[in-house]
Amino acid sequence: TPSSLLSLQLSVPVTVKLVGSSFSSSSPSLLSSFLSAAVSSDHFHIITPFSHHHHLALTHSLHLDASLASSSLSTHLSEALGSELSKTPSSLRSPLLSVPYSIVDQIIRQDFEREKPVQGVYIYLLNLGPQSKPYAYNYGFGESSPAFTKCLGSIWTGKDRYLWIDLAAGPVDYGPGLSGDGVLPRGEFHPLTALHGRPKSQKALLADLASLVWSAYQVLLVPSLRIPVTFENSLIVQFIHIYGSNSKDSNGLDWKSIERTFMDEVNDGGLLLGDQSLSFKNYEVRVAECAICSFAISRSFTSYTSRYLFDNYTLIVSEYLDSKRLHQILLESTEEFRRLAGFPEEDFSRVLPVYVFDLDYNSILLLDRYHQSVAFKDMVIAVRTKNTQTVSDYSCNGRHVLTQTRELERPLVGSILQSMWGVSPTHLLWSPRHNSTLVDYTWSVGQTPFGPFSEISSVSFVQKDAARRNVLLTSLNYSITSAIDVLESIAAHGGERKLLKQNQHTEFIQRWNLFKYKLDKAVSALSHLDFEMALYFLRSSDHDLYAIHSLVYHASQEVEATLVCFKDPPIPWTSVSMSAVVFFALIYVYAKRDKLFRNKRKQF
Repeated sequence: TPSSLLSLQLSVPVTVKLVGSSFSSSSPSLLSSFLSAAVSSDHFHIITPFSHHHHLALTHSLHLDASLASSSLSTHLSEALGSELSKTPSSLRSPLLSVPYSIVDQIIRQDFEREKPVQGVYIYLLNLGPQSKPYAYNYGFGESSPAFTKCLGSIWTGKDRYLWIDLAAGPVDYGPGLSGDGVLPRGEFHPLTALHGRPKSQKALLADLASLVWSAYQVLLVPSLRIPVTFENSLIVQFIHIYGSNSKDSNGLDWKSIERTFMDEVNDGGLLLGDQSLSFKNYEVRVAECAICSFAISRSFTSYTSRYLFDNYTLIVSEYLDSKRLHQILLESTEEFRRLAGFPEEDFSRVLPVYVFDLDYNSILLLDRYHQSVAFKDMVIAVRTKNTQTVSDYSCNGRHVLTQTRELERPLVGSILQSMWGVSPTHLLWSPRHNSTLVDYTWSVGQTPFGPFSEISSVSFVQKDAARRNVLLTSLNYSITSAIDVLESIAAHGGERKLLKQNQHTEFIQRWNLFKYKLDKAVSALSHLDFEMALYFLRSSDHDLYAIHSLVYHASQEVEATLVCFKDPPIPWTSVSMSAVVFFALIYVYAKRDKLFRNKRKQF
């Protein structure tokens, strides 16, 4: 029945380790009770579906295991952090000391390695107590300066399946600087700042931590799909560099660096499934030799006005490129670009063209006012000009974020992840309650190629798992919906026993049971994060689904239509006779009413 298919649920195992002497022995059970009371199963969602449905047929649920970490781990972390703080000079630009994330991460990673083999994701919640100076973690090299913004944070997601959150770090704030959603505010109202501000009871603190774990679960462990992604054996990324000047500047646009970012993960067993292959190809086109390039840019030019207060209010006109219009022109001119760049037509492959416009233009020119690179389902578009940096509409730790507009490597990595594997940015989440996409930058610092607050191009386990999971979820969703269509077709023909002959019915039951068994095994493998085993059962179930379709199709072809002529029903003589007798009896009684019902006179 359809209900048996729609009841398939993926269990996501999460282990939460509470690190610090301030957590009591009852903290794990209290945290678990808060989460179990607040969390229910939910569907996987798609931000930009190809149909009008934003949810998949498969649901997921959190399977939590909370425990106290060993006291030695807490002691080791406190000593390492205290030693680093004691030798770090105070910053003139920030009230927070900048501590390299690696000081804590190498200790956490060693503890995680000792836990192997693990099934699921580990979340370390650190409460190491008050330190000598306020601090936060630096994810790059060097300090923040007037020309370069370094956003500090309090979280880190590892290459392996663990992440840690230092509750005592900060408080940090980052997000839109002028207007917009997703800001992480300075204050005590965000769960990341639960230890800052007024003292809280243990129950109130654990309630905030439960909210933090739930947010990490939604955004990092079961993120929304950016787009549905089908399985293809061959994946090809075509870099198409459209440049204006005679000399090409590779600074900030190192194709080999972008390719190495992906191939390192592929060689480590990430991103790809089964016998998939990934390749990169480079092509170059000069704007002077490409009439369609000049046309696309000129047609996509758009301007907007901003009002600034100097000595008086001044209107400043700025320009940007409309990415949707540019995408439409490039889509219609694919053959022309193929001729100019000389790239072949790839058969039986998923090809992602990456158009990079490197323009001889001295002013700021971004896509849709804010973006260096924009991902579409069938291509990636990026742009840069001679201008090197601009002040963005985002701020972190009280200062506006400066965008290095010539640096395209990190934005391109994020866009390729979205278009090729459907990986959502860490600040986007589809909400069925709001029926729209929510923006939250809480998890957009540290090791993520998304958002304006990180400088790291490498990917964490979040993106690596999402890339493979998205392909499997899309395939699983197709299998479930296709099987439900078959069941509805059978019901429209009067049911399986009327449609199928005896031998066909037996084969149908066998195939259906095999199909359902393989789907159950695929979901179980996904729950254990065994993506290769899940792919094996899904590809095997395709044979059973095809056989079921064939059975129903051939059986429906054998159905013969018959025309039954309408016959008038016989006259019910008995009912008519009784009605006539009753009718005449009533007439007789009415005619003789004086005799039958006359009053008797009194006799004196």
